Amino acid sequence: MAELDTSGGGKHKGGKKVRSKKQSTRVDLTAMVDLAFLLITFFIMTTTLSKPKAMDLTMPDKDDKTKDQLAVKASSSLTLLLGSDDKLEWYLGEPGKSAPTIDNYGKNGLRKTLVEKSADILKATGKPMIVLIKPSIKSTYKNVVAALDEMNITNVQSYAIVDILPAEIALLQKDGLYNDKK
Repeated sequence: MAELDTSGGGKHKGGKKVRSKKQSTRVDLTAMVDLAFLLITFFIMTTTLSKPKAMDLTMPDKDDKTKDQLAVKASSSLTLLLGSDDKLEWYLGEPGKSAPTIDNYGKNGLRKTLVEKSADILKATGKPMIVLIKPSIKSTYKNVVAALDEMNITNVQSYAIVDILPAEIALLQKDGLYNDKK
């Protein structure tokens, strides 16, 4: 609020020329301070309430020189081959034993496949499905994150990111999912 100070002035001695009163201004900043504290409070509350969410991912120790790998039964495994152009191929069991299927990411692609195949494998073997994620050099980081998100959404408990084999790269090349990015 602005406030005008109109004090002073009074009668002057003598017949001198009458001067106009000098008015001083004083600005009340109470409302501005209130607004500043409200904004500070708002930003403090919103930054502490919206913390980033991270998914835990267990990776092997880089200094561990052992090459012990767990054997995965082909009857309970699903392999995802991440290719170019935001596409992927998947197959059950071993490469070449079943025809690979080209799919995309999302609820009607990878998510639907994971839900259906998980139920099929659990019904057939009585054990949960194990997913092997194999990114190629033509896939992007976004594709790997999307695959991991789908593992989390569909509640797949056992999955691993492993190196892609030359036979699997040949499958991607044959189906046109190993193209150069533009």
